[in-house]
Amino acid sequence: MTNHSETTGSFENGDIPDAAEPGRADRAPYESPGDEHQVTLRTPAELADALPYLLGYRPEDSIVLAALRDRDGRGRFGGRARLGIPANPDDWAGAAGQLVHGLVTGSERRGARPEQMVAYLCQEPGPGETGRDVMERLRPLAQTLRVECGALDVPVVEALCISAGRFWSYCCDEEACCPAEGLPMGLPGTSVLAAAATYAGIQVRGSLRELRARMLPGENAAAVEQAAALDAAATTLVSRILDAGGRSEVAEETLDTAQRVMRRLADAPPVSGVPAEDLRDDQLLGQEEAAALILGLQDRTTRDRAAAWMEGDEAAPAMRLWRALARRCVAPYGEHAAAPLTLAGWVAWSTGDELEAREALAMALGADPDYLFARLLHQACNEGLDPESIRRCLREGRKGGADTGDGTSEAEGRSGTPVEREPAEPSSAPPPGRRRRSRTLTSAHGVRRRARAQAHQPSAGIVRPRTPSPRTPSGGGRPGSTRTDRTRPHVSGAAATDRQEARPEGACTGECGTDEGSERP
Repeated sequence: MTNHSETTGSFENGDIPDAAEPGRADRAPYESPGDEHQVTLRTPAELADALPYLLGYRPEDSIVLAALRDRDGRGRFGGRARLGIPANPDDWAGAAGQLVHGLVTGSERRGARPEQMVAYLCQEPGPGETGRDVMERLRPLAQTLRVECGALDVPVVEALCISAGRFWSYCCDEEACCPAEGLPMGLPGTSVLAAAATYAGIQVRGSLRELRARMLPGENAAAVEQAAALDAAATTLVSRILDAGGRSEVAEETLDTAQRVMRRLADAPPVSGVPAEDLRDDQLLGQEEAAALILGLQDRTTRDRAAAWMEGDEAAPAMRLWRALARRCVAPYGEHAAAPLTLAGWVAWSTGDELEAREALAMALGADPDYLFARLLHQACNEGLDPESIRRCLREGRKGGADTGDGTSEAEGRSGTPVEREPAEPSSAPPPGRRRRSRTLTSAHGVRRRARAQAHQPSAGIVRPRTPSPRTPSGGGRPGSTRTDRTRPHVSGAAATDRQEARPEGACTGECGTDEGSERP
């Protein structure tokens, strides 16, 4: 499983009077979301049932930590952090240290240092395994988490393994309450906590896998046809985008097409169910239209103008369009998905859907780890910044142009997010004082480069082939190969943290939560 940074939604999950003894979480009542609708959780079974409500979705192949902190002599759930379970056990110690350290230090910066932890290990059995086998196999990881927390003077009061519809406690060995064969999980939605969450308007999404599926291309006959349409679009659009005059024409054509498709999506009759909704949207988007939009959005200024559709009546159809375009970025155009995925993440964040925002931005960085706009949005979202500063910038750009002229687009340069200047790469020798970018992006035959015109021209991220091809325009460049097997980079430095601590993809791989009072940007 690829680890990535993503904060989780945090809400008031209640109080724990005094400190519970390690290994005996059933002695400490936990109270659920909100001060008005509290539900006391007293047993490991109730803690296991609470996990989806702590995160807002059902985790898979995950290490999850929930911090507990004191308030007025009672404990409250604070920040939450999630990290994918590394496939190699040799990586468990590093992952555990990263997750624990990030959550604790991030919470400290908010002035609410965790005093205790609840740990969860969630993984389904592999071939020939049982849930108990999974529990035993992950026992060293649970122990490592307990040691890492203890080293920071934050005891783990309960550690649970959830697998195959059952759960086990690593902290309790009393057969009466935690038998060796585990205990069955309750039916989803039937617990007291589920009822309280429903009453409070808290919804549990599906799994992250289901969320990603909405933005991943399929592998079928339609994918082959879409790849051919992308090849044909690249043949005509790349050379036009490289031309100063043609670039503005392509931008207007791209935006006009996008608005036309958005109106079509908005006027479509509703259907029931997420799969049916996505299928309807796919049927409303032609392959040639999708190809032209995907190629056109590789221009950064065009992308920024499209990002202005992030609120009001435009947001919902824009979100559907960006998801649909991401599903059309079939091989070998996987890296082109960075643009629509970033736009999807931005619209989701702007409209308050932080879970999908972080997942879409993480997927964008998986497609292209060097995609600056996705990195900045991911960091800003994880740090709990207010998206209004970015919305304001895009509104201004909508009125008066979106290019800053220094190689950084308006959304990247004036949003209030931490800016990393990305120097322009001219199509010939760089002018004095400017550096040539070395990042490469996939083209119709697997390799592309972000090319820009001379420094006096607007910066543009476009697709340009490196090797001559009968289907793509020939041009200078180095031969290369498709980066289809790229994974998101691992963590460097302080990583998986509380929301305010999380780093952009490429610097952090933890899924991070926040303490109360800082969870919403």
